[in-house]
Amino acid sequence: MILIIGGTGFYGRRLAPLLANCGEEIACMDINPETADFSEHSKQVRVMRGDVSQFDDVMNALNIAKPSRVINLAYFLGSDYPPRVAFKLNILGMDNCFEACRLAAVNRIAYASSLAVPGERKFYGDRRINEGDFRHGHVQYAMHKIFNEWQAQDYCEKHGMEITAIRPANVTGPDKIIGSVDHVFCITTPARGNPVSFPFRDAMRCPIHVDEVAEIFARVIVKDKPEHWICNTGGQAVSLGEIADIVKEFLPGAQITFDKDTGGKEVSGNYLIDNTRLVQEFGVQYRPYRERVLQIINDIRREAGLPLIGGR
Repeated sequence: MILIIGGTGFYGRRLAPLLANCGEEIACMDINPETADFSEHSKQVRVMRGDVSQFDDVMNALNIAKPSRVINLAYFLGSDYPPRVAFKLNILGMDNCFEACRLAAVNRIAYASSLAVPGERKFYGDRRINEGDFRHGHVQYAMHKIFNEWQAQDYCEKHGMEITAIRPANVTGPDKIIGSVDHVFCITTPARGNPVSFPFRDAMRCPIHVDEVAEIFARVIVKDKPEHWICNTGGQAVSLGEIADIVKEFLPGAQITFDKDTGGKEVSGNYLIDNTRLVQEFGVQYRPYRERVLQIINDIRREAGLPLIGGR
């Protein structure tokens, strides 16, 4: 049994069916349990309401599900939340997961960290960042993830637990609406037939499709003793202008404009990321980014009742 905390959210609604299709029994705990439909997997996926910031809720979920492994995907994405509110979910909630697992003798945990942990691109020049680099992140979201990583290591060292942090890059998907979203809106807005504009054509991103992040968690959590306790997902280093060009291949009439052609690269987040650990240990391979762009376009158009676009 695998318990997914935040199991009906952006990642969880993909991850639970994926694990179920692999024969795993899944329990999902979420503060909004109705936001995902697992009816096709009703015999293997059960959903319960719970708030990760409340220790009793986490302990209750563990007592009910009796999992052998836990994945925590519950957190606030972004840094604009009131300090107390963000602390309760991002810091206390993560520690509730670790401590409840310790008490319930659940040794194996995976959780979502972030690309934000290493900090700005300016610290690394033109080289790819790796998991051993100093953690320069300083905004609320990054600092919380940095503490999560430190706390996880502390639990591993003092209690012999096996806890793995996955650092997703710029996750993309048709339903991504918060956090880093310009690389998503560059696809989804034209797919709906609407115009969209951005400040810089050369602003760089490192997109990875949410389906691929779900696949990563599925591969990582089933390994009893992974070689590393932090893994970057990496992704495709690409500019918003390049994304726009791909979209226009499929939607020639797409109205995507930029205020400036240059100047965005210097203020871009980290887009050169070394994911050697995942590739070598877990055999991770990503589909070509162009295919993912078409997939997102058609996901949006299917939802909107618009004609689908064929591959070119």
